[in-house]
Amino acid sequence: MNRINKRVQEDKKLLSIYFTAGYPNLNDTVSIIKKLENSGVDMIEIGLPFSDPLADGPTIQASSTQALKNGMTTSLLFEQLKDIRQTVSIPLIVMGYFNPILQYGVEAFCKKCQEIGIDGLILPDLPLAEYNLQYRSTFEKYGLVNVFLITPQTSEERIRQIDEASNGFIYMVSSASTTGKTSGFEKEQTDYFDRIASMKLKNPTIVGFGINNAETFNQATKNANGAIIGSAFIKMLSEKGIKGITTFIEAIRKV
Repeated sequence: MNRINKRVQEDKKLLSIYFTAGYPNLNDTVSIIKKLENSGVDMIEIGLPFSDPLADGPTIQASSTQALKNGMTTSLLFEQLKDIRQTVSIPLIVMGYFNPILQYGVEAFCKKCQEIGIDGLILPDLPLAEYNLQYRSTFEKYGLVNVFLITPQTSEERIRQIDEASNGFIYMVSSASTTGKTSGFEKEQTDYFDRIASMKLKNPTIVGFGINNAETFNQATKNANGAIIGSAFIKMLSEKGIKGITTFIEAIRKV
């Protein structure tokens, strides 16, 4: 069973952390992953930097720009992660955009992910229909969970279709804005969380966008299986570096 599937079955509120590979420094990737696992994080999303992001707010965009300037590439990320499973056991997900994967070669990319122990992919710009038609069999061949995003504007029909096509978890975007913009959740968002919970989807849901402290983590996970923190974590990294990780995670986890 895929590590993601095992993890989402656990009876706990999951904390997933997103960071950009190659940021703040080119060779920080593995050190950050190890520190996050040791700090008690449940899953890690490794951002593959891309020059033309769609959903990223200014904090993540800036980290991607710096990572690319540092020299981060798809091939280099795979090289950095080639021995990661010798020391790290939690689920690892690559999050990025489809263009670099297309350039690398979809099958070659998926094969490499399997070889080094990547468990899943989050590709916000890969349409559901395109995935089902052209890529689903390749992802499944290499044991990769593909994670789709839904937003408050996603229709119930489409959410049902995504639920049917998914086999890990559904990434529940908390709002229609880009990452890193919100501070706390409005009633509109908590109503959306309640509405999705009432749909009784077969896949667990994990909330992303707008989670930056213990309060928003607890709000987001009231009716969901977990939450993802990205911009707030990257902001902390830019200010305090790797040494600040444990304190940051402890502050999120406090009840």
